[in-house]
Amino acid sequence: MGSKRIKPVSSKAALPFKTANKFKRQDLHVKQKKARDSLRRDERFKRKREEDKDPELRRARLAKNEPHSIDKKRVWDEVDGDGLNVSVDVEQLKRRRIEEAEAAEQEPLEDGEESQEEDLDSMLDSDSENGTDEEVDGDIEHSKSSRQRQRAASNAPSLAPSTTSTNLDLTPSSLALKFPTLFSDEPLPVPKVLLTTSINSTLHHEAGLLCTLFPHSTYIPRSAHRYGHKYSLREISKFAANRNYTCVVLLKEDAKKPVGLTIVHLPSGPTCHFSIANWVEGKKLPGHGNPTNHYPELILNNFRTPLGLLTARLFLTLFPPQPELQGRQVVTLHNQRDYIFVRRHRYVFRDKRETEKSVVGTDGKAMEGVEGIRAGLQELGPRFTLKLRRVDKGIGRAGSEGDDAVQWQWKAHMEKQRTRFNL
Repeated sequence: MGSKRIKPVSSKAALPFKTANKFKRQDLHVKQKKARDSLRRDERFKRKREEDKDPELRRARLAKNEPHSIDKKRVWDEVDGDGLNVSVDVEQLKRRRIEEAEAAEQEPLEDGEESQEEDLDSMLDSDSENGTDEEVDGDIEHSKSSRQRQRAASNAPSLAPSTTSTNLDLTPSSLALKFPTLFSDEPLPVPKVLLTTSINSTLHHEAGLLCTLFPHSTYIPRSAHRYGHKYSLREISKFAANRNYTCVVLLKEDAKKPVGLTIVHLPSGPTCHFSIANWVEGKKLPGHGNPTNHYPELILNNFRTPLGLLTARLFLTLFPPQPELQGRQVVTLHNQRDYIFVRRHRYVFRDKRETEKSVVGTDGKAMEGVEGIRAGLQELGPRFTLKLRRVDKGIGRAGSEGDDAVQWQWKAHMEKQRTRFNL
């Protein structure tokens, strides 16, 4: 019989010797754990004493111990395009194109300077030529290294990349040309939303909650007699466009629960289809408040790709451009890992309590002027999570024509790489 293979144990479970006595092994394990804990405690207190003497050591340690989340490991497509199927940061893309344009403008100037330097070098001795060449090479290398440092500093991510607000001014020109009615230079009109449901739906209460979320919205039930005409989404959109509606919102139902949301931008699209998860109405939230009819403020977070900017612009058209600040209501659409978290709160500014810390900025320091002020939040509801599934060029899939009728569609293989996101 061959000898049994002994599995290697970890260093934490290793004992100084092997014993067959179970109670002896337990006692040794306990003593070893206490020794490890005591050693860690001594190291922790030693580090604290050193950091109290030199606070710079604490800052360096905290900067080094930054957690590596999936959001911070996000990867981008190494392409120069700005289509909906490409995951590129529009801010970095615009910065890169500006740098390339500046480099192209500086190339003829550098060529002219090099020709003048060659003429001057031909008039000097060989020794002076070697010296000047070394100096020029040193200057060029120094300028290159400084440019690389500046580029690395400019491309460095912020302290909280998932809470960066969306800048719609970075919208690519190709996206504006593809959807001219959505990305128009004219100021946004006051929205007028027609809200309905799937055929013979029972989600009348949920649709009423969405009417309180979107200002200037009208709910029309889609229930009909079994012998009556079932109007399609295209017919409803045509009806709404003739009556100066700016958007149609369709709430989908399954098992008497909201499972989908379709938003049609009138008069000619695009149409975005979302799935709904984790629907919670306001009255089921602990400590909830009751919403008022004031126009809310809108916060769009972390929409960074061309597809994300298209989604953010579509939601922007659902809310009035001028909020009523006296209502102190804010609607937040926070994108994280391609999930859009929809929340509605009422905020209030109050005095800071003794046990609370001051408001800090992105640099980690307390903001000046608001040291004694804190903000309190009260959630109003409803609370739900959206995920983009499809983008049609026109009004729905049936109303879109051409090879590019479906501009973008979610597929299962898109989530194979966990560090790549579409929005």
